[in-house]
Amino acid sequence: MTEAPALRLGTRASLLATTQSQHVADAITASTGIPVRLVEITTDGDVLTGSLAQMGGTGVFATALREALLRGDCDLVVHSMKDLPTAPYAGLEIAAVPSRAPQRDVLCGPDAATTLDALPAGAVVGTGSPRRVAQVLRRRPDLQVRDIRGNVDTRLRKVRDGEYDAVVLAEAGLRRIGRDSVIGETFALDAWPTSAGQGALAVEIRTADRDGAIGRAVSLIDDAQSAARALLERAVLRRLEAGCAAPVGISATGLGDETVFLAEVYGPAGARTVRAARALHADLASPDQRESIAAEVVAELLDGGAADFADLPGTSR
Repeated sequence: MTEAPALRLGTRASLLATTQSQHVADAITASTGIPVRLVEITTDGDVLTGSLAQMGGTGVFATALREALLRGDCDLVVHSMKDLPTAPYAGLEIAAVPSRAPQRDVLCGPDAATTLDALPAGAVVGTGSPRRVAQVLRRRPDLQVRDIRGNVDTRLRKVRDGEYDAVVLAEAGLRRIGRDSVIGETFALDAWPTSAGQGALAVEIRTADRDGAIGRAVSLIDDAQSAARALLERAVLRRLEAGCAAPVGISATGLGDETVFLAEVYGPAGARTVRAARALHADLASPDQRESIAAEVVAELLDGGAADFADLPGTSR
């Protein structure tokens, strides 16, 4: 394998995307000796303006990468799993989920002492996520939550410039690009579950390459526990028929074989919620087991009325 030609890894061009992709590239090279070079790909989400929710959610970032992979412009691509639609994509598959970064959301303000409770009434908080909008307003209905676009540094600059008083971001992204110092409050997952797959990376390849050199190389960087928990979260989101931008928080965490699972669906402004929680001791590596758990969780959420107050296409009863 060490004599194989370099692999081409497709990535968005943002600092966060290229940093994440380089981590994957370095891990593959360390495991196999195969050199990996990045191929930057521009996506609609990078060039179009407007609300991500109105554009179809963060899944807009994945389409161009997937098309480039199918065309043969690259040999593999890396996605932030939270941005990856849950529906199968013909001809492609997730071949590896490296060890997962922290899953939590954080609040970033003018300084590291910023907390949600300390913000003055009427303060402006930026986020492009309907889930985060609901979570912020559930806890602080007196705040203003406004849509925000741009990469991590653009959003942080808007806080420094006074356009926003604070923004909600993913802890994983900040830590990956060395922006730890801007983190104010870190939200606990038991009260603030995040997006399905948040903190995890998905390495996608062509299905035809699964049993070849590309598939074998990528499989070596897979972390089985990270993959199993993230894929369980995605199974719940898929069964809810909810997109990446849906007002749904799903988190699976734990140590060893014990997993604490939480799913929560939010109504507008967080006025209504329904929650399902599980302490799991099952083998989550089994797709059948994950699907069984996901079916039970979704049934509980729907029986609790989730489809009555949240936009969950196809789940009304």
